[in-house]
Amino acid sequence: MNFVGRQCLRILQSDVKPQTRLSRRFLSFKSAISLENLYPGSKQNLYTPTFVSAQYSLRTTSTVPDPKAKFTGYIPMDKVRVTYSASSGPGGQNVNCVNTKVDLRFEVSTATWLTEEIRTKLLEQCKNKINKDGYLVIKSDLTRSQHLNLADALEKLRTLIRATLVTPPEPSPESEERKRKNLLRAARERLHEKRSRSQLKQSRQDPTADF
Repeated sequence: MNFVGRQCLRILQSDVKPQTRLSRRFLSFKSAISLENLYPGSKQNLYTPTFVSAQYSLRTTSTVPDPKAKFTGYIPMDKVRVTYSASSGPGGQNVNCVNTKVDLRFEVSTATWLTEEIRTKLLEQCKNKINKDGYLVIKSDLTRSQHLNLADALEKLRTLIRATLVTPPEPSPESEERKRKNLLRAARERLHEKRSRSQLKQSRQDPTADF
């Protein structure tokens, strides 16, 4: 190959290489807020962490729950049933293609990961959320993201459990007296309205009807 041919080949190679780099750059583009960048090394899979004893807590990233606490906020994913379905409302094709609505449920009476006190209060305070089979049902379709709806459902469950541990304050004597007076006033108003209604009906009767 002569000198002119080598120069032409060198020019062609210099024109092709930038285009190849540019095409590779477009093919490998990822957003700066993609899940791989926000959570590097994460597999995006649900898992239940294994808690270890306190003497090994410094060697692992898992958090050791307080054994004295009635509820630490930890919910074992293998003890609850999670199903997904299509969400309702507007959302474009994402609603039709992706099951983002979360249905979280578990049987309260057999939930050994909760104390007996919490299970009893859940049965009392969440009657409307427990079906005939004894399952506490929590649903969430707040967002169009499956992971965010699952997090919202778990937080709803934590809120219900923590509500059972709240002890209502003892009412003060002033509050008891105010409550008693309100009940008496309501009873007097009810009897007064009943008496007024009775007198109105009597006044509408024909006085000559008895004759």
